[in-house]
Amino acid sequence: MTEYFFLALTAVLAIGAPIYMFYPARVEQSEVKTRLMYLRERKEVVYENLRDLNFEYHAGKLSEADYESLKNNMEDQAANVLAEIAQLENPSSYSPKGARV
Repeated sequence: MTEYFFLALTAVLAIGAPIYMFYPARVEQSEVKTRLMYLRERKEVVYENLRDLNFEYHAGKLSEADYESLKNNMEDQAANVLAEIAQLENPSSYSPKGARV
């Protein structure tokens, strides 16, 4: 009797496991991100990285040269993100660099 029980249990597992693993799961639709939404998230990440960089510099983990180099790079990233956000939020007031309005 015990042999049949274990044989049946093995058969159920052998058949049920692949069905469970490969049965299509319901996937919820996520919100489609616009470029503006992405840029706002990117802005927050860059600002957080600047705060972390400042903290690590004041904690003595970075040299002056490394700090300045990284800070300038992150500030450039922030400026580019802010410029693109401004352009997307108000495209009528945007003029390319060097263009006279």
